[in-house]
Amino acid sequence: MTPAPGALLRTRISGVGRYVPERVLTNHDLEQMVETSDAWIVERSGIRERRIASGDETSGTMGARAAEEALASAGLTGSDVDLVIGATCTPDGMFPATATVIQDAIGAGSASSFDVNAACTGFLTALSVGSQFVTSGSAGRVLVVGSETLSRVVDWTDRSTCVLFGDGAGAVVLEPTQEGEPGGLASPVLRSDGALGDLLYARGPASARPGARGIGDNGADPLRAVASCIVMDGRNVFRHAITAMTEAAQACLAGAGLRAEDIALCMPHQANVRILSAFARNLELSEERVYMNLERYGNTSAASIPIALAEAVAEGRLSAGDRVLMVAFGGGFTWGATVVEWSGVRRPERLAAVPGSRASTAPPP
Repeated sequence: MTPAPGALLRTRISGVGRYVPERVLTNHDLEQMVETSDAWIVERSGIRERRIASGDETSGTMGARAAEEALASAGLTGSDVDLVIGATCTPDGMFPATATVIQDAIGAGSASSFDVNAACTGFLTALSVGSQFVTSGSAGRVLVVGSETLSRVVDWTDRSTCVLFGDGAGAVVLEPTQEGEPGGLASPVLRSDGALGDLLYARGPASARPGARGIGDNGADPLRAVASCIVMDGRNVFRHAITAMTEAAQACLAGAGLRAEDIALCMPHQANVRILSAFARNLELSEERVYMNLERYGNTSAASIPIALAEAVAEGRLSAGDRVLMVAFGGGFTWGATVVEWSGVRRPERLAAVPGSRASTAPPP
């Protein structure tokens, strides 16, 4: 789709999709793996189960499934896409980008592709970047995919973190809408503070280690594998997350000329029910206006907001003209918010029902 010359463009979400693995790991399963209990996990996080990717599933393959659903929702195919942006902190590999894997899988051969990594704020970051491509006229249709395979970077012996995370993918299609037409993304707010990076992080294969030097130098072997499991200071993450989400949401609403009462539905990053409850109180949002599905999926990082958005559409929670507040925080430390004016999205058949739980007691990979 090529925008009309000279048109004043805005960005609308024209399609939504999500994919979650079939395998379910419940709190009762975790009781057999680490010293924890269902009651302890539910009380502190609100999570009852999470999905675990199978051995042949990756952020790329799950992202492609979500992307196909989003394209079907928009009435498009991969060949209609100009740009694929992947939001992930668990990519298939160092390179190529997971977005490029998705691009190939959906048949978007003429599209450009790249990844962004802002941890759990990744989807909002990718959404903002994609919107800029559309409003500038550089791309007519942009596919934004948040996909995570966190089960492969979780320490399954650490009861403070392994109970929190799960796998899955969500996607949206962005298209232009002209001034006066319904739909649009407003006043994105993106923030980061690297000084807080040690609160929530995972090292990678290229991470530095104390004492390591270059190849040929005396000292630690730079080729030794580096552990990449998630490390989290839960207490301080909790405190900073509430403050950060509140600040971002307030700044976003002010920039859009809106108040909390103008929001039909808040779509927050699904991390912890106590964080979301405290955030809702700060904004004076009633419980029914804050969408939560973390009890079924846990924290799926960059995938959590698009998964929740697709399920809200499936449940008929959104109508054209509704204003949706999206807000997130993540490792790094990152946080952000944006407001979306909903323009109405066709619901694919596969989104008609939210999948039920199919528990498995087998340990994660």
